[in-house]
Amino acid sequence: MAQKPLRLLACGDVEGKFDVLFNRVRAIQKKSGNFDLLLCVGNFFGSTPDADWEEYKTGIKKAPIQTYVLGANNQETVKHFRDADGCELAENITYLGRKGIFTGSSGLQIVYLSGTESLNEPVPGYSFSPKDVSSLKTILCSASQFKGVDILLTSPWPKYVGNFGNSSGEVDTKKCGSALVSSLATDLKPRYHFAALEKTYYERLPYRNHIVLQENAQHATRFIALANVGNPEKKKYLYAFSIVPMKLMNAAELVKQPPDVTENPYRKLGQGVSTGKQIPAPEEESTCQFFFDLNEKQGRKRSSTGRDNKFSPHQKQPRKPPQPPGPCWFCLASPEVEKHLVVNIGTHCYLALAKGGLSDDHVLILPIGHYQSVVELSAEVVEEVEKYKATLRQFFKSQGKRCVLFERNYKSHHLQLQVIPVPLSCCSTDDIKDAFIIQAQEQQIELLEIPEHSDIKQIAQPGAAYFYVELDTGEKLFHRIKKNFPLQFGREVLASEAILNIPDKSDWRQCQISKEEEETLARRFRKAFEPFDFTLDD
Repeated sequence: MAQKPLRLLACGDVEGKFDVLFNRVRAIQKKSGNFDLLLCVGNFFGSTPDADWEEYKTGIKKAPIQTYVLGANNQETVKHFRDADGCELAENITYLGRKGIFTGSSGLQIVYLSGTESLNEPVPGYSFSPKDVSSLKTILCSASQFKGVDILLTSPWPKYVGNFGNSSGEVDTKKCGSALVSSLATDLKPRYHFAALEKTYYERLPYRNHIVLQENAQHATRFIALANVGNPEKKKYLYAFSIVPMKLMNAAELVKQPPDVTENPYRKLGQGVSTGKQIPAPEEESTCQFFFDLNEKQGRKRSSTGRDNKFSPHQKQPRKPPQPPGPCWFCLASPEVEKHLVVNIGTHCYLALAKGGLSDDHVLILPIGHYQSVVELSAEVVEEVEKYKATLRQFFKSQGKRCVLFERNYKSHHLQLQVIPVPLSCCSTDDIKDAFIIQAQEQQIELLEIPEHSDIKQIAQPGAAYFYVELDTGEKLFHRIKKNFPLQFGREVLASEAILNIPDKSDWRQCQISKEEEETLARRFRKAFEPFDFTLDD
């Protein structure tokens, strides 16, 4: 049974407007049902007389929800917070303390830091010091299984939080805020971080807590700054959200990246991934020897390049693809190729049905010449690979299917880009992504998420072993193979109950059929694919 999410409210500077806040909370609860907690950041007490507070303190009035507040941010309000370790201020209103960790019965973990930043000694009673921040980090981050915390509460904004993000309005995050809070947020990796004091509302785009391709995927952080209660501009001061404690979530769900996720605003610039150099293909003669009459219609003729066969004396001679050092089952000129499986031929690439495919329309995109991996492809071959990918997506979409692509550059000699269609009725793209992440974790495989428009060549050097998956949304998952890797991993995930539900087909050798059956499937695919075939003459 799935864990029921906690329903929480977060609030900005109350500044003594207790009735305004709690009346608003009552109205929200009446309309939307009860919430579990109210968390207040910024100035809870104001500079006005304390008559209103006395009514809450003496029990004449009562907060409608269990409320947790941060401590003083100025000398004037220190008097309300006598116990540095936290205490009950009034019924249903609790001061959390100067700094610490609050863990609810549900397992929800809230880290709090009261006050404003001070680099001077002695530290005022309304401030925190570098030592305070350091001690919080030590308590939490020293645990071997530490992944992050659910919520971080601070009054000041973290400095630089606007880097790589959406506009923070009139607040200049390069000048405003606390660098100590930025440091704390970097190390604690909160899923939600609330702050106030700037009298404005700012919900930053979520940011990632891992370095893509260098670290395992981790959960994203949402930073929300809240305005002051009852402000005349009606800026948002109350934020409602639901959360399942991270310790109760499965790993795939926790690390799922929002579509608008950005880089970490606090990370130093220049920690990018080095770009691998491309190896140019040798210049030689034409590729026109690679021609198969795949078009059964009479009276239509096309060249082996898929273009008009008009001769031009100024036409550039195409490159001859790299040749294998020995026999290769996939180089199109090779006698070892099972040519009856070939269903389409372009200028630099061809399509073939997969032998022992997961489905009747499981195909491979293969370069005509001998290239070991996508990383080693020349620019013109990459261009045609992308064209085939886009065309196959359109083709399968017309049949009510989405396609998943994967490449395993490990214990293979010739690039095979597997393209497997998955009926839309089977599962969603997120289900497919989750299945790969979960099964990778079960087998201790570090499957990392790559930014959508990244090129594999930016990540893997020529000759490096790797496995990568590309989903129909353009999302990519990547694993750098260091030692061993299960050869059937991609098939096993797609054949699993979570996706195609054909676990007996996880090994291609168990799925072989006769040559006659293969020929029938190839003819059927060619006919169905013809309306989408970009290699035919207009």
